[in-house]
Amino acid sequence: MSTKIKPQTLKGFRDFLPAEKRKRDYVTQKIKKTFELFGFEPLETPTLEYSEVILGKYGKEADKMVYSFKDKGGRNLSLRYDQTVPTARVLAQYQNSLPKCFRRYQIQNVFRADKPQKGRYREFTQCDIDIFGSTSPIADAEIIACTYFAFKNIGYPKIILRINDRQTLFSSLKSFSTKTADVLSIIQTIDKLDKKDKLSVLQELIKKGLSSKNANAALAAVAGAALTPNLKQIIEQSKLLGVPNQAIEFTPNLARGLDYYTGMIFEVILPEYPLGSFGGGGRYDNLINKLSGYNIPAVGIAFGFDRMVEAADELNLIPKENTGAKVLVTIFEDPQPALAAAAVLRQKNINAEVFPAQDKIDKQLKYANRKGVNFVLMIGPDEAAKNMVTLKNMQTGKQETITLAQATDVLAR
Repeated sequence: MSTKIKPQTLKGFRDFLPAEKRKRDYVTQKIKKTFELFGFEPLETPTLEYSEVILGKYGKEADKMVYSFKDKGGRNLSLRYDQTVPTARVLAQYQNSLPKCFRRYQIQNVFRADKPQKGRYREFTQCDIDIFGSTSPIADAEIIACTYFAFKNIGYPKIILRINDRQTLFSSLKSFSTKTADVLSIIQTIDKLDKKDKLSVLQELIKKGLSSKNANAALAAVAGAALTPNLKQIIEQSKLLGVPNQAIEFTPNLARGLDYYTGMIFEVILPEYPLGSFGGGGRYDNLINKLSGYNIPAVGIAFGFDRMVEAADELNLIPKENTGAKVLVTIFEDPQPALAAAAVLRQKNINAEVFPAQDKIDKQLKYANRKGVNFVLMIGPDEAAKNMVTLKNMQTGKQETITLAQATDVLAR
């Protein structure tokens, strides 16, 4: 005897019904348009990678959040944690097929065994852009500018790009490292300053082995850091590319917790929707060499796509009108005229849905109303005999009996 399964999603995983999926598609379209405008090319990688590709690239704390398992063949596999490391594998594997300064964008789901909370899930979508093969500050500035304009294209009222230089952190914190807490470990703790209060960060540093005096001195050293010549040049070039002066904030305590960053680092903040970072990235010149032995410098960013959609929805940046079928074609006893009319509408690039059953006309109208379809096209026996159609505007309630050509003109507006 079979047991009924309770229909539910895993904790931290989600379904997206049509209304929500349309919101996500709208934001995706806006982002892609900007990526293409800046010359980035699309890329996709598999959901699964060999664990040796994924693990050991993010730091011990991040590795704990990687979903890893053995397959039926005994191979160690991991779900994609981000898109940077898989792309590094692609660069090593296809280096002879890609241009020297390869720039790509990637919009795919990633997986993290994190604690689910508002705006944070175990499966979520990332949007990445990266430029590979260049150490020039121009590449860094292009990433910053493309990021700013991708967010602007969606319509967020205020965009702040917090920026810092990883080298500044290394030089400021090197003298405070201990046997139990190296510089990278200290940076990972300091990266939590925007999520935890100062006292909590100090306590974590002390727990890692720093004295109370040195923990306080480390935070003071970071807070008092100045712009490096490299970062100053990157900021100037970002402004030349159109990023407003007020959108860039030098933030000396910005750390970015991942171990692979080597230079400029930055993150995106939306002041009108204070839910943390909406994207983060920077320069990582050694990661691909560490993975493959090939020296390919890189700079890029990963967007927090799910947060972006949530913020865009809350800030009313996503159009409310229905973007699915513009017209519902109803079905009477003889479906032939309706099916032929639907074919004509679709040939004219008018989104038309055919009601997939013979049902009472009032039920078909209720269906159209519930879906938010703008128009209903009806061809009953009377209309068919006269080679006419009845077109009803579901928003105003007005309907008129006209030719199919006239109806097509109305729907094409």
